[in-house]
Amino acid sequence: MTQETLQAAEEQMEKTIEATGEDFASVRTGRANPGLYSKVMVEYYGSFTPLQQLASFTTTDARTLLISPFDVSALRNIEKALSDSEIGANPSNDGKVIRVVMPELTEERRKEYVKLVKSKAEEHKVSLRNSRRKAKEALDRMVKDGEIGEDEGSRAEKELDALTRKYTETIEDMAKRKEAELLEV
Repeated sequence: MTQETLQAAEEQMEKTIEATGEDFASVRTGRANPGLYSKVMVEYYGSFTPLQQLASFTTTDARTLLISPFDVSALRNIEKALSDSEIGANPSNDGKVIRVVMPELTEERRKEYVKLVKSKAEEHKVSLRNSRRKAKEALDRMVKDGEIGEDEGSRAEKELDALTRKYTETIEDMAKRKEAELLEV
């Protein structure tokens, strides 16, 4: 009984870690990175489609990204979506591919991105705590209903706390790495 509850909580926490990684990948660091464009949606034949499904990405140097659409007719829409995105790079179109040169990050902009990373990390830690709270409520309910003993309930709660601590530390480490990457000149 308790193992299923702990396993479900751990699965939720794993998903939170994956989401944290995706969120951090979308924060610009001054280097050309296809992950920056993971949330860019392009209008393609009347519906919005993720950019990754419409084009391939090639990093030609540290600050230049080459985007090659699978369908050349989507070139204009991709260029418009890139211009409208909050990434802050100016795409240039040569008729076959789109070249995106990432401008240097200013010190002020780097600090803004560090704040953004910290707030995203905090949001994901809240998500971990919510997963913990749900599992704890389920364990408390099992003890109250007599499905498990109090000793087993407290043991499971300790395991749950250890899991929560482990995943919180993982998010903190990810945030520190991203901050170091952002502040690297």
